[in-house]
Amino acid sequence: MTSTGSPGSTGTVATPARPPGPQRGPGAEPPPRAPGAETRTGIAGLFALPGLAVRAVVRSAATTPGRLSVFAVGLVLLALITGIIGAISVQDKKDTINELIDHREPLAVAAQQVYRSLSDADATAASAFLATGTEPPALRERYELDVAQAGSALAKAASDAGGVPEAAAQVDMINQKFPVYTGLIETARANNRQGFPAGASYLREASELMRTKILPAAADLYRIDTERLMAEQDDATGVPWVAGVLILALLGSLITTQIYLKRRTNRVLNVGLLVATGAVVLALLWSAVALVVQGIAVGSGGENGTRQVDLAVQARIAAQQARADETLTLVARGDGAKYEKEFVELTAKMVGQDGRGGLLGELRTLAADGGNTEQVDRAINEAGAWLEAHRKVRENDDSGKYAEAVSLAIDERVNGGATGAFLRMDESLVAVIKDARQEFVDETSFADSALTLLAPGIAVLAVIAAAGATMGIRERLMEYR
Repeated sequence: MTSTGSPGSTGTVATPARPPGPQRGPGAEPPPRAPGAETRTGIAGLFALPGLAVRAVVRSAATTPGRLSVFAVGLVLLALITGIIGAISVQDKKDTINELIDHREPLAVAAQQVYRSLSDADATAASAFLATGTEPPALRERYELDVAQAGSALAKAASDAGGVPEAAAQVDMINQKFPVYTGLIETARANNRQGFPAGASYLREASELMRTKILPAAADLYRIDTERLMAEQDDATGVPWVAGVLILALLGSLITTQIYLKRRTNRVLNVGLLVATGAVVLALLWSAVALVVQGIAVGSGGENGTRQVDLAVQARIAAQQARADETLTLVARGDGAKYEKEFVELTAKMVGQDGRGGLLGELRTLAADGGNTEQVDRAINEAGAWLEAHRKVRENDDSGKYAEAVSLAIDERVNGGATGAFLRMDESLVAVIKDARQEFVDETSFADSALTLLAPGIAVLAVIAAAGATMGIRERLMEYR
């Protein structure tokens, strides 16, 4: 203690003692920080945040309340992520199905219409050329209808070809060559009306252009669009594995948490976690049933719809090309061996060597699985009648009875003629295509209805699961207060 005084003062004033050790003034160095207590700023601080968070979680998990909090946060995050991924996956599948019905299948039909109309135009032009005197109005109208339908269908098919270079190339080829073809046909008609033999040469040149350039491009366009249709059908029947794994992981986590709580608290039931588990089980069962039904329906639409349409279209186009060969053989007047050879190859592709196989035989097998073979059987029978008529046409032509051969080949009124049998077969194939397309639409629409409300349902059930997990663990946490 020290004493201070002033003149005349008799008392003393006590001053506090300073602690031992070095004294720091206003400008002195700050005391050193304890090890591990340093702080980081800027980018280094941002990189350090994950490590700090992990250490904080580890320290929190060292106690039972901390572990329960970690469980709660993990379950809520997993439930929400599962709901989001599941809803997106289901909605994406539903969008794919709608795309099949509204966009992809109509485009495949448009490509098929291009192919069919071009083939039929070539066959009809050759048939009209054989007619003596005035060109039959019915054949002329059919040819003009084929040309118009091919142009309209090509415009529709081209609307989706921009993003597929291979498809765009086929569209360009048809656009470039088809006007040349129609010009050659008109020149052949003009020469034929005047009785000039050059008409036959122009017709053969036009048909050669159709067969070597235009039809191969149309066939490739149809193949590309059909493959894209089938690829989307495969996508629609695929399993959303990520969503499935997440929902199973969520269910397993909820069960594990309940087992842990039972062992720690000796309480069998936890209402919140029980509600969460029920919501997840409901979401799992609903999704499984809906996706199985949807997959079966899409698969049925592909097998009984798309596949049958494809086979019927291929058979119909083979028949139309064979029909053109049949008439071009007569137009060539003794120089048509090439066309007759192509006729034999195309009809073998259509019905096989025995008249019951080929594309139509395969089509009948598929139709039998669906329980409807009436139109296919009719097409097979009419194909046989057509081949028999063709045999008679060749007999007449080879024996010098050209007029009789032409009449049997192109006159629809002739009993047992080739035209009548061909047209009846074609009508049956049109009916098969119509029925198969309707089967595709019906089955795919049913698949779409199977997913109704599933996406929002999964999202809602995920929120319920998250809320139930929060409430269930919060109830246990309150017991530690």
